[in-house]
Amino acid sequence: MTLWKNQAFTIAHADDGKFEGQGLRPFFEYRDLGIKDATKGQYGAHVIRAVPGMESPGAWHSHDLDFQMVYVTKGWVVFEYEGEGEQTLRAGSCVLQPPGIKHREVRHSDDMELIEIISPAEFDTAEEAAP
Repeated sequence: MTLWKNQAFTIAHADDGKFEGQGLRPFFEYRDLGIKDATKGQYGAHVIRAVPGMESPGAWHSHDLDFQMVYVTKGWVVFEYEGEGEQTLRAGSCVLQPPGIKHREVRHSDDMELIEIISPAEFDTAEEAAP
């Protein structure tokens, strides 16, 4: 007996996936994992990788969402969080970013790649002054 109410089965294979430049940050490329469609927008998940040679402007911002988790699979990235300072994440590092926390991406390796899981799949981002 299947009890799925708001979710559909989905699977995403790396060799079928395509990275696209359209996303929140132009210095990253994004590969959608199909979670948004399978959960009717309740959740989203994608692989994010650095665009080699492009740097972050280090802009402070916050997101209006309920859940945001980042897991680094390759390389490294430095984020700065309000009240937490700079945090260097490297392959195997995981961070749960509380809703609304002010943060910025400071710098990253050219080979940086991470997985981000969010809820909801679509959310607003606001520019913020440095805390």
